[in-house]
Amino acid sequence: QVQLVESGGGSVQAGESLRLSCVASGYTYSSGCAAWFRQAPGKARERVAAISKDGVKRHADSVWGRFTISQDNAKNTLYLQMNSLKPEDTAMYYCAAIGGGYCYRRPDEYAYWGQGTQVTVSS
Repeated sequence: QVQLVESGGGSVQAGESLRLSCVASGYTYSSGCAAWFRQAPGKARERVAAISKDGVKRHADSVWGRFTISQDNAKNTLYLQMNSLKPEDTAMYYCAAIGGGYCYRRPDEYAYWGQGTQVTVSS
């Protein structure tokens, strides 16, 4: 049984940083693509960043230069370092994973999901 468990969310001021973590059990991140999505109230779930099994990273334009996705294969943990946070980054953040070599943009392509962690940024 695959479980993804996120942590690290919280409430911060604009300009501050947070690091999200997602520990996997029953799944090995190095076997496929892992991604972070976010969903704000009333908005669609969007992919923030993704990392392929080959280590190729992609970041959404809205977070480019501020957020960085990474993974520690020894700890089987996915990270999202978020710097210079803005109020518009406020959302529930989810980690997701799918086996194979391709990192899809659509959330319904991902087989495994965490429960989400809330990030709230105030101005």
